[in-house]
Amino acid sequence: MHLRLLLISHAATAAMRSGRFPSDDALDERGIEATQAWRPRIEAMQAAAAFRSTAVCVGETARLLNLDAAIAPALAEIDFGRWTGQGLADLAAAEPDSLATWLSDPQTAPHGGESFGALAARVGAWLDALPDTSGTVIALTHASVIRAAILHALGAPLSAHARIEVAPLSLVELRRSARGWSWITSPQDSVS
Repeated sequence: MHLRLLLISHAATAAMRSGRFPSDDALDERGIEATQAWRPRIEAMQAAAAFRSTAVCVGETARLLNLDAAIAPALAEIDFGRWTGQGLADLAAAEPDSLATWLSDPQTAPHGGESFGALAARVGAWLDALPDTSGTVIALTHASVIRAAILHALGAPLSAHARIEVAPLSLVELRRSARGWSWITSPQDSVS
């Protein structure tokens, strides 16, 4: 039996485009247009179940994709604490040591929110609790959650989290078989 999990990052928001930590932002016009263009790709997928985060941008992405997805709290964005809504460049100038520590040490949360390690534990528990059945499951979520899922699947160190880039409306496929989780690339993801 193989469980196929398709992790999809939500479409872009104005906060993302301006380099700010998210606050529960809505999609911007370009994000809406990109999602509408992506809809046929999602409609072609045969999913046994779909899940999503509670964030506004994720809910809008799901609606635009015509994806009826149940809310899964484990798929929520990392809690950025007092950094929520602040610009990355501003934080780099005001709190360079805290930002550097947060980027290099997944167990710290100098912003008073959630550490990447805590997020990874939450996401890993959700992944491992998915039923052992064949079929496809879609999870519409955030880049941070997808990073955590990739690291969990690979058994990779959490310190690698800052080296994984996940663009808006990216699709990452994980599969679980008797040997555990694997990260799968699609032919369209390869270079010919």
